[in-house]
Parts: sequence; C-alpha cells; structure tokens
Amino acid sequence: MKFRISVYNKKALLGGIITAIMTGFGILLIGNISQYEAKKLIQSSLPGVNMLCNTVVLASATILALLLTLLGISSGSKSKLKKTHYRQVSLIAKYDASLFIVAIIIFQLTNIPITEAENFPHEWYKHLYWVTLFLSSFLTGSIVAVILMLYSTIQNIIDIIGLKVKDHPLIMVDEDKDKEQEE
Repeated sequence: MKFRISVYNKKALLGGIITAIMTGFGILLIGNISQYEAKKLIQSSLPGVNMLCNTVVLASATILALLLTLLGISSGSKSKLKKTHYRQVSLIAKYDASLFIVAIIIFQLTNIPITEAENFPHEWYKHLYWVTLFLSSFLTGSIVAVILMLYSTIQNIIDIIGLKVKDHPLIMVDEDKDKEQEE
C-alpha cells in the first residue's frame, strides 16, 4: 500500500518548516558566544523553553481530543468520505502524538539543573545552548504544521457537511465505491 501525503498536508508541513527556519534564523542572529555567555543564556532561556514545551503538550493533547470529535462528525455525515480523509486524520494523529512525546521529553531534559552542576564541562554549555534553541525551533515548526493540517481537514469537513459541496474531492462517488470494494 502506497501512502501519499495529500496536498493539504504538504502545505501544512511546508508552513511548519518555514516557521522552524524563521525561528532558527532569529537564533543565528545571536552569533558566536563564549561558554560563560552560553551558560547565562541557557539560564535565562530555559523558562521560556519550558513554557513552550508545556504549551505544545497541552495543544497536542487538545488536538487529539478534537480528532476524536472530527471522526465522529465524519462518520455521521450523510456524504460518504474517501479513505483519503481518514488517512489525513490518521497522519495528523501520528504527528501530533509524536510531537506530544517529544515535547514531554524535552521538558524533562530542560528541567535537569545542568547550570547548577559543578562537574558539568563548561565547554559543553555552548553546544547545549544551540541544541536547546534548535529543539525549540523544531517544536515551534512542528506545532504550526500540526495545526495547519488540522485546519485544512476541518475546512474540508465544513465544505462537505456544512456547505454541502457536492463535488468535493473527498466525497466518495459511485466509481469510488466500486474501486474500494475491489480493494
């Protein structure tokens, strides 16, 4: 079985990548820093990274609950939807659950009091700072991608159920039912 990412999800992923690059570019403006500066910057940026992780975890959990509601609405629709719709919802759920797990792990790692440890090598602070900033850019881009994917899926449901668009590409027609039965 081939799995293709839909146009809607490609746009969402592109939006997430652009967001991650934009936040990453802002980080690069800081330039080269010393180990001492890196330690101070880590101390000042960790509360913000922790807040970002908390926000991503909360948003991810909420999105998973919204996906269950979306599935209920989709299956209760008078229009029969193609498998593509359910694959999109499944893909969003996979990305979202992965993002939830990654955000929890990053949150736990950033709560380790490394800057208070006396035996932590000072030359590592610089690398740790850049890794922390990279991970926050990754989280930001990822949550934007998931939200854009959810938006496009909800927009499709609004078109099909709310606006009763009859020729929507996700509505199954008779030829599609025959193909599905053959599979």
